[in-house]
Amino acid sequence: MLQKTNGNQNTEDSLLQFGGRPERRLKRRFGIERDARYKLLFGYRIAETGAAKTVNISSSGVWIRTATALPEGVPIERAISWPALLNDSCPMTLMVFGCVLRSSDSGAAISIERYEFRTQGSGSFQALMPAAEEIRLRP
Repeated sequence: MLQKTNGNQNTEDSLLQFGGRPERRLKRRFGIERDARYKLLFGYRIAETGAAKTVNISSSGVWIRTATALPEGVPIERAISWPALLNDSCPMTLMVFGCVLRSSDSGAAISIERYEFRTQGSGSFQALMPAAEEIRLRP
């Protein structure tokens, strides 16, 4: 429950309770369970890759389920299968770039520093496209 102090909302006292603990997140979270892949980055090299499943997402972070704990503070790139289709036909992937904030054996909290949507290509669209060898450039 939110508490007010002297008519002003005190951020320390007004955190929502979640599972008996104060809720630290200030952004609204949306439960979106989707398949995801991740890449842990070490400089310009990929240090580790793996499969994950998103649990929830907000404008500033995402919680993913992983098979093992991820190292905290490491840059991470995630590709999340997005539930909406572009133009009702083309699947999309949400690419999220950030860092591992905290992690346990059951999952990890990831910051969202940058994101972009990418198309995955549509089977029906690709079926309409001629094969590469059929395309000829005219002089």
